Amino acid sequence: MRLKHKTALITGAGSGMGRLASQLFAKEG
Repeated sequence: MRLKHKTALITGAGSGMGRLASQLFAKEG
């Protein structure tokens, strides 16, 4: 993903798709 200079706001990061998305964003930096 191209996330340089981007901000992500993830709601519901405790479970389900929100959790998966937050882990992927954290991995990308």
